[in-house]
Amino acid sequence: MFSGAEIMVKCLQEEGVEIVFGYPGAVICPFFDELYKTDIQAVLVRQEQNAAHAASGYARALSRVGVCVATSGPGALNMITGIATAYMDSIPMVAITGQVKSDQLGRDVFQEADITGACESFVKHSYLVKHTADLPRIFKEAFHIAATGRPGPVLIDVPVDVQQGTVEDFVYPDKVNIIGYKPSVSGHPMQVKRALEILNQSERPVIVAGGGVLTSGAKLRFREFVKKTNIPVVSTMMGIGTMPSEDPLYVGMIGSHGKKAANKAIHDSDLIILCGARVGDRAVSAPDQLAETTTIIHIDIDPAEIGKNMKTNIPIVGDMKNVLNQMLQAVEYTAPEEWLRNIQEWKQTMAVPPKSFEGYVEPKSFLQKLSGMMRTKGILIADVGQNQIWCANNYRLSDGRFFTSGGMGTMGYSVPAAVGAKFARPNRDVVAVCGDGSFQMMFNELATIAQNHLNVKIIVMRNTVLGMVHELQDAFYGSRYAVTELEEKPDFQQIAAAYGIASACVSDNEEAERVAAEMLKSDQPFVLVCNVHPHTSSR
Repeated sequence: MFSGAEIMVKCLQEEGVEIVFGYPGAVICPFFDELYKTDIQAVLVRQEQNAAHAASGYARALSRVGVCVATSGPGALNMITGIATAYMDSIPMVAITGQVKSDQLGRDVFQEADITGACESFVKHSYLVKHTADLPRIFKEAFHIAATGRPGPVLIDVPVDVQQGTVEDFVYPDKVNIIGYKPSVSGHPMQVKRALEILNQSERPVIVAGGGVLTSGAKLRFREFVKKTNIPVVSTMMGIGTMPSEDPLYVGMIGSHGKKAANKAIHDSDLIILCGARVGDRAVSAPDQLAETTTIIHIDIDPAEIGKNMKTNIPIVGDMKNVLNQMLQAVEYTAPEEWLRNIQEWKQTMAVPPKSFEGYVEPKSFLQKLSGMMRTKGILIADVGQNQIWCANNYRLSDGRFFTSGGMGTMGYSVPAAVGAKFARPNRDVVAVCGDGSFQMMFNELATIAQNHLNVKIIVMRNTVLGMVHELQDAFYGSRYAVTELEEKPDFQQIAAAYGIASACVSDNEEAERVAAEMLKSDQPFVLVCNVHPHTSSR
């Protein structure tokens, strides 16, 4: 006989799961008890939201499904923000929650919450398991759905009596056959042909690289296509890393917080090829106006994204890697030299030198220097706010990775995501960059770092304000700083010391660079606090 909890664990083993991030509670105890008997590592985070963020960092670093677990009621509800964050950024994840007994559902018993209903709008799919015998099929489907098509989170809610129930046999399905779920993986040949015909007529083409290029594992194919066609590339925030930052054809990030040259490039283009990008409002402020003067080719595996934010002339639905392979086989186009010269001129003339304040770290220059200090394939994880923009525009990527919460903009993402990334890639540099506001949302995960001896580096940009909102208040609200001033508290070095983690506080770039170099050489976790002037702008 096999209990439901035992079956759940066996399903994870069948899927090759090596680690789960979670927080226990009464109705998920049967599962954790069975997990304890296996080689699967269960990492105790200090808050359930961070379990989802850690699973996200793990999934992004390894390009596989991350797993997070919580109990019912407040435990599951705490995980909601992390699930929504993964959904917006197309991160493959399976979230497992315990639930009260099946016969108590709907009675408002202790720690009951309708988590499948609460998460309906930001999961790819969800299951409320009713029978123990259904568990193998549901787990097989959940992992398949999370990882295929446009990746995303899938929720499995398991009542405690289902975990405790028994069946005679355990058989894990060999394959999945879900009616109505058949993602297109290859672009329609006629649409690909039309796209190349339009490209041949273009004089000012630009490629917009989105997160879909990285999610699909198409980075190398993408770079091959760019090299063959010589088309300039701009990226969304989620697409940072598709091209080496120093590549002459890479112009920079677009959008309200992007590079002026990148925005100029798409504004003056006659053809835009959107690759795995939904071009939300922060990427293109007036997409319909742009579409009136520019031909748009949109490639995405999710048909719902094509044309949602920008009118599209040629839609191509398919996996990015497959579509790029199709295009590479037939493309014979090279971008005009005059257009490339214009791009290079804009990159040089539109660059804005950063403003520095005496007695403070200038973060943009520091992050550029940090790029050269980190080892090849290092992972930089930015939080949300000004620190995110500083990282996105100034950290130089070649073969490394840049993670952040792009779609949802979730403060408190970076440190738990760094925990997950370090578990996934223990031999790579993993650095989290955050502000003093976001750090206070998540520094409880210093306990997870210390307990698991994780060599995670954390850089706190302390400007004593909620920087991005503070900047908006300067621009639009008469410098009335309503509820954005943090003061110089708490003492982050004392907090780090409480967890047995070394730290330093710096107030100029020379000192910051010296300490950062020493920090990266160490095999221990470290918190580097950089004092930044409150009026340092995001741009």
